[in-house]
Amino acid sequence: MRTQLHADPAGVFLHNAILEACHRFGERTAVVDTSCSPPARLSYAGYGTRLERLARGLVAASLRPGEVVAIYLANSWEFALSYHAVTLAGGTPTLLNPSYREREVRYQLENSGAVLLITDGPLIQEINLAGLPALRRVYLTRSGTGGEAFYDLLRPSTAALPAPAEPAERALAALPYSSGTTGLPKGVMLTHTNLVANAYQYLAPGERATYQDGEVVLDFLPLYHIYGLNVVLSPALLIGGTLVLMPRFDLDRSLEWIAQEGVTFLPMVPPCMNAFCQAAEQGRFPREHRVRAGKSGAAPLAPDLPKRFTQLTGIPIRQGYGMTEASPVTHMGYTEPELYRPDSIGPPLARTECRIVSEAGADLPPGQAGELVMRGPQFMLGYWKNPEATAEVLREGWYWSGDVASRDAQDFYFIVDRRKEMIKYKGFPVAPAEVEAVLLEHPAVRDCGVVPLPDRAAGEIPCAFIVLRDGGPGSAHLAQELSSFVAERLTGYKQPREVRFVASIPRNPSGKILRRNLRDLL
Repeated sequence: MRTQLHADPAGVFLHNAILEACHRFGERTAVVDTSCSPPARLSYAGYGTRLERLARGLVAASLRPGEVVAIYLANSWEFALSYHAVTLAGGTPTLLNPSYREREVRYQLENSGAVLLITDGPLIQEINLAGLPALRRVYLTRSGTGGEAFYDLLRPSTAALPAPAEPAERALAALPYSSGTTGLPKGVMLTHTNLVANAYQYLAPGERATYQDGEVVLDFLPLYHIYGLNVVLSPALLIGGTLVLMPRFDLDRSLEWIAQEGVTFLPMVPPCMNAFCQAAEQGRFPREHRVRAGKSGAAPLAPDLPKRFTQLTGIPIRQGYGMTEASPVTHMGYTEPELYRPDSIGPPLARTECRIVSEAGADLPPGQAGELVMRGPQFMLGYWKNPEATAEVLREGWYWSGDVASRDAQDFYFIVDRRKEMIKYKGFPVAPAEVEAVLLEHPAVRDCGVVPLPDRAAGEIPCAFIVLRDGGPGSAHLAQELSSFVAERLTGYKQPREVRFVASIPRNPSGKILRRNLRDLL
């Protein structure tokens, strides 16, 4: 059904596309950063000038082509600018969740080989960065000690920007980390072609729920996440929109900015949509709003939620589907009345081929469920320094999603089940294996297994089944201690929200946890 792209992505580097938008849209407002008081406002011309200055500053600070720069910040103009400037300077940005604890920060910095870190003082105040072999310099944006001033990088410099070392289809433009179902998170190698192609797929002409010229987009979705990064940040700027940045989701502040800034588009995850529904039921959602459409992604969307949201606010919702490995979007629904199917993830994007495959490897016809297998220009090169994991999901050019889906005769797709073991807490991925590894460090734990527990507010919450070393029945006090133990070592949303004590963890002969059996206990 979809054939057109916004433009031809062949050979286009993302930073060049952003700079071209800066030149074209001039004095239009590009970014409104609400983390500043009063909000900082950057025009397109100002954004482009700072982008080039920052890129030259990074080169002058000894950044060499192909080296990795870590960005460990909440949503802000400094985050957005750093992301685009790093690639202009020839580097590869890797993006860290600002709620990460020391364990997670050090792992990503070391695994990615980051040579520079752009962060803020309070974020690293209690983090030990010593002993990271590749890390040369740390830059702080607004306050604190322990690094150099970020704003020094914005001073005029005569440093020459490097020519691309590789073509756009090979040069890395982002190295986000995706929580796998086994082991620690993996770096996802996304090229300029991957990201630009997906942005151009998303911005395809002729659909009402695609960003339009002059759009005002409210973004509380984190920019370190691929949803915020390449569904919100870059596409909004490419189309000449205004991006209203919030450091995190805050219902009251979101309602204020929707009214004050004349927001026209709302990217969301289901828990945020549910919060807006509750506000609308209480009469708090702005009655005279200008929001013409919204999008939901990053987590499964119950069919009744978008219908309820639209009834309460008048805003149609487009559901999307994807993954970090696909930059991230592969499917999107429509908001046009004749094609509006909020229960479906919609048809594939242009140039995205899909198959539904049985366990025996046969392609299935419409109406039958099987694994969703895809290929297209938006799919990653592979996992960073992990050829085994790459070979597991990329086979002969096709990406094997692990999700069970079906399609109807009109090529609308439906997610039926998830074979992957990932837990989605308010849209944030939680890898059971990562939580289990931390729990096993507690002296009271002999064995454990973590599975998703359905939750109305969060979608899913991590539930830990624990076998104690002393064989005892456990207690509420110990359950809280174990949850806190995880929260002290991993970002807060990864902690078990429920702990259950059991006599044993079901495993197959090779020792793999039988999570389906644990889910049955729920």
